[in-house]
Amino acid sequence: MELSLHRLRMLRELRRRGTVTAAAAALHYTASAVSQQLAQLERDVGAKLFERLGRRVQLTELGILLTEHAEEILGSVERATLALEEAQGSMSARLTAGVWASVASGLLPTALTALAADYPGIQVRTKELAPEATADAVRDGTLDLSFVIDYSDAPMEWDNGLERAVVAVERLHAAVPAGALPSATVPLDALAEHPWILASPKSHFGRAIRIACQRHGFQPKINHEVEEQSTAMAMVGAGLGVTLVSDLGLRLLRPPGIDVVALAPPLLRTVSIAYRRTEIRRPALHLVVGAVQDAAAELGLGTEPALP
Repeated sequence: MELSLHRLRMLRELRRRGTVTAAAAALHYTASAVSQQLAQLERDVGAKLFERLGRRVQLTELGILLTEHAEEILGSVERATLALEEAQGSMSARLTAGVWASVASGLLPTALTALAADYPGIQVRTKELAPEATADAVRDGTLDLSFVIDYSDAPMEWDNGLERAVVAVERLHAAVPAGALPSATVPLDALAEHPWILASPKSHFGRAIRIACQRHGFQPKINHEVEEQSTAMAMVGAGLGVTLVSDLGLRLLRPPGIDVVALAPPLLRTVSIAYRRTEIRRPALHLVVGAVQDAAAELGLGTEPALP
């Protein structure tokens, strides 16, 4: 019998999540692909590993037994990877990082260019995900590390199995149609009577901004609910409303017809890199973190966290 680590990860996630759909979402596959791989795992084992109960899946006794061993096997693979990297003096490693647009464009080019010059044996691959999905992908082993965000008004829930290293602290700025505000600095409630362009409350960004507005005494009047920051900024430039944008976002997106106005007191968000506690001694990972911190420092972004 030859067991696939890839399929064992899927089985482990199925036990954690309870449904094939939820497991597939966590692993960033289609439900059909996960079902096919789990069916192949049953054929590899030659025994029934799970039973369907309505929309949920219940593991059989053999399925539970294999999942328990899968946890040990996958943990051993991580420990072996770490031991090899330590033995090689941190000079060779392949890491997969979860990113989103503003960090991919604003921080990674400088960081990875410097890293490649100093440590050519460290390869970093990236996978773009929604910011609220990256921590789960690290926890389940899909990613080695990921960028995560905490807003000063809405810190994210944290998994005790993860560590995080702060790499940058950004300010959020008001992006408004040109000439819409007379001052270069305003309190957030100065935007209370303006129409807003904002992501849905399902996203961390959309939820955090709504909470910040409520704490400043108003509910934003959202005329346009869009998820992409580039879309929101284009709509601001067309005079359709206001939104908020971060320091890194401004490096990526600044179409014509927009004024950028500072907020006082400021709204902050902390950008960190998350990784599993089991890999806290992994030298290559810390070299990547250091390279990103250096890139953020070159942009004038601090590392004092805006966490409560």
